[in-house]
Amino acid sequence: MDMEAALARASEELQLPSYYQSSVRPLVRNPEGHWPRCCGGGCEPCAQTLVRVAVRTLELMGTPRQAPLPD
Repeated sequence: MDMEAALARASEELQLPSYYQSSVRPLVRNPEGHWPRCCGGGCEPCAQTLVRVAVRTLELMGTPRQAPLPD
């Protein structure tokens, strides 16, 4: 599955509005890089949500993240 299709499916599964997909793309493009953490500030969307969508996108693409996820 290509990135756009996987991202669309992951967003739908995890109920992330499509207009936030641009915030997930950098995470998917750098799967082993430093990813954001939840700051506890009530952001919308929460960084934790973006991370969940990115992880699911990578799973759907068949390239799951290998580095530890942020706490």
